[in-house]
Amino acid sequence: MATEIERKFLLLDDSWREEKITRKVRYRQGYMTHGEASSVRIRISNHDAYLNIKSATLGIKRQEFEYPIPESDAREMLDTLCHKPLIEKTRYYLNFQGHIWEVDVFEGDNRGLVVAEIEMSSEDEEFIRPPWLGQEVSSDPRYYNTSLVSHPYKDWK
Repeated sequence: MATEIERKFLLLDDSWREEKITRKVRYRQGYMTHGEASSVRIRISNHDAYLNIKSATLGIKRQEFEYPIPESDAREMLDTLCHKPLIEKTRYYLNFQGHIWEVDVFEGDNRGLVVAEIEMSSEDEEFIRPPWLGQEVSSDPRYYNTSLVSHPYKDWK
């Protein structure tokens, strides 16, 4: 069993862009299903494609399984089997005080939303908060990518 421990935060401003960005990846992803028990996602990142299954538990710890699939299959599934709108975002990877932070800048129907995530090795792992880090939203389901399909950021008041 694979376990993901991840915390998610809003950002105070764009000063995160002043950090050294180590990598940048464009994602296009869709959800075939997202229910009470799990979500099933198709994701293309650059030219790699994956099927991902994640438990639907709230909080920072979830089961997650990911498998590579052919890119052509992923494109067809995104176009024909996934709920719309698709999630489109660019993820920026940066190091801050010994941790890798992932900053997601959303596009399309979720344009304007920017969140930072940090993956942890344990739920009580300590880390230094970057100065650009805002409110934690790890337990707020509105910020889950599955929720952004049915309630995109453009429709928030």
